[in-house]
Amino acid sequence: MERCLALELASTIRHDGDGGVADDLATVQGTARWVRDRTGDIVDGVTVDENLMGEIVALRQAVRALFAHSVSPAPPSPADAHRLMPVDRALARLNAAAGREPVTPQMDWPSGGAPATRLLSAERDPHLRLVAALARAAIDFLTGPRREDLRACTAPRCVRYFVKKHGRQEWCKPSCGNRARAARHYRRHAAADADPAQP
Repeated sequence: MERCLALELASTIRHDGDGGVADDLATVQGTARWVRDRTGDIVDGVTVDENLMGEIVALRQAVRALFAHSVSPAPPSPADAHRLMPVDRALARLNAAAGREPVTPQMDWPSGGAPATRLLSAERDPHLRLVAALARAAIDFLTGPRREDLRACTAPRCVRYFVKKHGRQEWCKPSCGNRARAARHYRRHAAADADPAQP
């Protein structure tokens, strides 16, 4: 499956393995690692500082609010369900970030290949270009066909959003499914132990 940068940005908030929530963008170093690993092919020459980290985190907040809106009426990720940005503010933030870099679409059509679009920019600031590219990726995802399959993982302690790959998929990965089934089994047995009249 093709890479989904918007989903990768939202997934920088994740289960930490110990019952809590980890934030891959909590530090300048963590943000720099994520930018290098996930977006190196988008914008060259980016040096992450506090300002860029803040812009990426603010954009992630908007993206996660829009993901929560997208999966509604199902519940949003529990990581930030209690502090979601209002949808109109999230849209404004996303559109403003994308609009900071004027781009011109260009079509490439290599001999023997399929036509493809690339965006040309006259913008020199790599920080601005990176944030705008992340915002455009979120817009592309949220306006595209894959949005219909966006889900919040319902496994205990999981805080991820994922794109459902088949009709019956309930969790983002097999380990979440195992954890959810174990929790369901535990609840059933705890209820049976608490009520001896139960068969």
